[in-house]
Amino acid sequence: MTDTASPFDLTGKTALVTGASKGLGAGCVMALAKAGADVILMARNAESLEVVAADVQSLGRTAHVVACDVTDTAAIQAAISNGPPVHILVNNAGTNIPEPLKDVTEEHFDTIMNINVRAAFFVAQAVAARMLKEKIKGSIINMSSQMGHIGAANRTVYCTSKHAIEGLTKAMAVELGPNGIRINTVAPTFIETPLTKPFLSDATFMDSVLKQIPLGHIGQIEDVMGAIVYLASPAARMVTGSCLKVDGGWTAH
Repeated sequence: MTDTASPFDLTGKTALVTGASKGLGAGCVMALAKAGADVILMARNAESLEVVAADVQSLGRTAHVVACDVTDTAAIQAAISNGPPVHILVNNAGTNIPEPLKDVTEEHFDTIMNINVRAAFFVAQAVAARMLKEKIKGSIINMSSQMGHIGAANRTVYCTSKHAIEGLTKAMAVELGPNGIRINTVAPTFIETPLTKPFLSDATFMDSVLKQIPLGHIGQIEDVMGAIVYLASPAARMVTGSCLKVDGGWTAH
């Protein structure tokens, strides 16, 4: 970075985004591309990925599409090992099945934990290994949630998974800091995405959510993007092991 360059400039960097075909993931892809990064888009749906990739290419950036399931560890490791060097990871893929504690099945527990924790761990591991091998001083951003800092009814497994991500992030930051690799989380409140739309369409639920957000409104995808670009960029070169909450004040209660 030169004295005249923006501290948020990502030109010359390649970012990998998981869950990149829609919602927050697609938003991350475009925000990073607009900041100058080339992008590797990873998700299961190749057709949806190609749509987002075309938008990246329209900005003059390179887009690599990798259609695979993040829970397929071997496929993920192969894609990361054989693809372009990764300077930025946004570990975004995730899921949720809201339900009362008493109704949680082993299947639902495993579905959430396999994507939100196990897959996130092994994606981060593969990227970190590549960074270490190639001496890249990179940035890994794990997508967390305000639910990684609080508890909530009907979200016992989701809260478990996001609290785990916060712990993983701190441990990785301590271990990889000496190599110049930064690891942080972004923790949004309820953001209007395809994943949350079914919940937020319920007027009673929406009212209960808004009462918890001092700013008084649901977040939009673009509200999270500044945090992503900041943590990916040289502007955050002294920030690691931290969480940037984009929660409208929910956790300030």
